[in-house]
Formats: sequence, C-alpha cells, structure tokens
Amino acid sequence: MARILVIDDHDTLREGMAVTLTRSGHTVTAARSGTDGVAAYKKTPFDLVVTDLKMDGMDGIAVTQALKSLDPAAVVMVVTAFGTIETAVQAMQQGAYDFITKPFTPDVLRAKVEKGLELSSTRRQVERLSARTEALESDAALAHGNLLVGDSEPMQRLVTLVRKAAATDATVFVRGESGTGKELVARMLHQLSPRKDGPFIVVHCAALAETLLESELFGHERGAFTGAVKRKLGRFELADGGTLFLDEIGEIPHSVQTKLLRVLQEKEIQRVGGEETLKVDVRVVSATHRDLQAEVKAGRFREDLYYRLHIVPLLIPPLRERPEDITALARHFVAKHSQRVNKRVKGLDDSSLRALTRYAWPGNVRELENVIEQSLVFAEGETLLESDLPTHLTGTAPRTDSGLPVPMGDRPLPDILEDLERQLIARAYEKAGGVKTETARLLGIKTSALYYKLEKYGFISKGERPEES
Repeated sequence: MARILVIDDHDTLREGMAVTLTRSGHTVTAARSGTDGVAAYKKTPFDLVVTDLKMDGMDGIAVTQALKSLDPAAVVMVVTAFGTIETAVQAMQQGAYDFITKPFTPDVLRAKVEKGLELSSTRRQVERLSARTEALESDAALAHGNLLVGDSEPMQRLVTLVRKAAATDATVFVRGESGTGKELVARMLHQLSPRKDGPFIVVHCAALAETLLESELFGHERGAFTGAVKRKLGRFELADGGTLFLDEIGEIPHSVQTKLLRVLQEKEIQRVGGEETLKVDVRVVSATHRDLQAEVKAGRFREDLYYRLHIVPLLIPPLRERPEDITALARHFVAKHSQRVNKRVKGLDDSSLRALTRYAWPGNVRELENVIEQSLVFAEGETLLESDLPTHLTGTAPRTDSGLPVPMGDRPLPDILEDLERQLIARAYEKAGGVKTETARLLGIKTSALYYKLEKYGFISKGERPEES
C-alpha cells in the first residue's frame, strides 16, 4: 500500500490519524513538527503528506512550500479548523492539493486520502514517462535501425541464438568488436521478448565518469551532490518492466561494479543520497569489445559480476568473417541514407560492390555505413560508382590470410591518412564549386576549420583566410 507522512504537533490528533490510516493498510510515519516532517521527507519521499495547518514553528504553509521545493510531484493535504478555511485556500495556492476541516470522522479522512493517493499515482506515472522520454530522446543510438542484416551462416546462427534467448528472462552478455552491432542485438532481444511493450533503455558506460555513472544507473535525490538540484530517476527505474542495455560494461569502475552486482542479485536499488530501497523488474543485457575473462584475471573486473552477467553469451562475428553480407548491408545503408543525403541514388553498381567486398573493414559494420553515407555525398548519378568510394577502398589490394588489407607501399599511416583527407577535401571543394560554406557543410565541419585545411593543403593562400575574432 501507500507510504503516508502525518505531521501534527497535537499528539492525540496525530496518533489518531496514524492509527486510522495504518488500519487501512498504509505505511504511516508520524512527525510532531513541521521541521521533523520535512526532514523525514528528505530521507524517504512519501506518496502523500497530511499536515496540520496551525503549528508552532514551521506551519502547514511553510511545510507545503518546503515539500514542493524538494519534490514538485509531492501531494500534500492540510488539516484546518473551521474558522481558518481562508488560510487553507492559501496553502492550496502554495501547492497543497486539498484540505480537510476539523473535526472529521475516520471515513472522511480515508476518503480524502484515497483521492490524494490517486493524484499521487498519476503524478508519479507522468514523472516516470517524462523521464523515460527524456532519456530516450537524449540517446543518439535510437536513430539507428533495428534490423540485423545478413544471410551468412554466422549471422543466421546468431539470429537463432537471439530468438532463443529472447524467449527467456536470462541476463545476456554480448561480445564483439567495435562497430559490429552489439546494440542492435540488444534491441532485437528486447523486441522479441515478452518485455517488448516495456521500455528499452541504453547506458553507454564508457562515456560517463564514475560519479555520473552511478547517478545515471541508480538515480539521485535532490542535494545528493553539488549540482543535484532535483531528484532524478535512474536508468534502472526507467527500465522497470523492460530491458536495460549496458554498453561497454568492461569500462565501469570497481565501486560501481559492486553496486551493480547487488542490483542483479537483489533486484533492488537505492538512489544516490537516498535511504529508500526500491524494487525493480529489469532484464539486463550487457556488451563489451573487451575480453572480460582477461580483465577478471588482471583484477580489473569482479569475477562474481562476470558470472552474473554471463548467463547467456552471444558473440557477434566481425564483418571480415562474413564478407557475403557486405552487399546486403551496403544496399541497406544506401536505402537508409539516400533520402536524407542524396535522393538521386537508388543503388550500387557491380564495380563498387566488388571494391566494398575486397576491403577487410577493420571498423566493421559501422565503418561500412560511414563509407556509404560519405560516398552518397559525392555521387552524381542514380547508381553509386566505384569512383564515388573513398580512394583507400578502390586502391585496396587483395586480403591477406589475416583478413586485413595489404598496405599500399611503405608510407607511414599518418601520411596515408593525411593524403586521404586532402583528397576528400578536394572532392568536396570541387563539388561545392569553390564555395567555402557549402564545402564545410558537405564535410560536416566548421567553416573556420575548413579554411585551416584549405590553407594547409595549398588550396588557398594564407591571405585568403578570414581574420578570426
């Protein structure tokens, strides 16, 4: 049932309300002053607060103001005498949802409380949905498609394992090189599971500092640390009833590993700075490009956490081990990006597909998608040609036994990369007709950065560069 805080400096009335509400099945905390009541709310937020209006020291209006400052979703009901109804209205203007006039019967109190709890439930749902929406919109990964493309034997084997794992509620561990599509596997697991109608929440563990990661996972209370100006729901709470994807799990520090292990074992969390224990129903899918067994041996990752995460292991094969999927992936990415980048392009010709297939793709599917998107910028016709591809692809020699391309010549890598950058800028500069702002737009860089590159590679003289403020 609900958690209710009763604040009243009159012992008999306070105890009477507490007994009535306890008998109704609620968990009741009683405070004998406004100051004590606010202090109790700081430790554990309540579903409803019933406070007397006239109290020595901190009165009901001050209590209402303090609680609404701590928690805008707080539901407060004030208790007032018949002659102070105007003051009760004033309390409602400060955020109280209703008032009850003394004397009142237990039935009236119960009816008012039930009304307040309905409002509290609605506000909490709105708060949770709002936080989930904010979390989803802020996650750039949602812009990616949800389709695992590939008919090769390794991919079909992976899809079969994903379908089997999705039918269970077991914790899944996804391993693969960077760019292989670990998040897409996690999304497929979610979409095929009984939790598909629940939220799918992503945490990129490597992108957050230790203190921020803990707050991101478990949430925090207002005032828990500098900058915590309001309570924040953690990703575990937001994922309740759904799936939480922890990307690059191998990057989390030991202190967070310990707390994560407790969540997986006990299915409960505590917000940073809070004392309340919250139950969560979340399926965890984690992923990494690291060898976690080696990390365990090196003492950088807890062995007990490794086994908690490693219930169902899934390995995504790198793109060089399934070259037969490159054609399907390339066509998929042309269809995905052409409407936004270059609507003229409808497909790829055979020469461009051969060039794509020859390359070893050390950056895996992510690199292939980036190459297709870049090539669409420069394509002139309806078909993506070999000449539209970056030169490091069209000049690639056959594979070695290791799957990596043979280097062209004996030039050092920095020189090769610099030459590729110069060629890319030259093509964009020509396509833009020498217009600097359009060239910068095509390349996706700032105009000031473009001038530096143009000057560096001799496309313009130093005197042509605009003065910087």
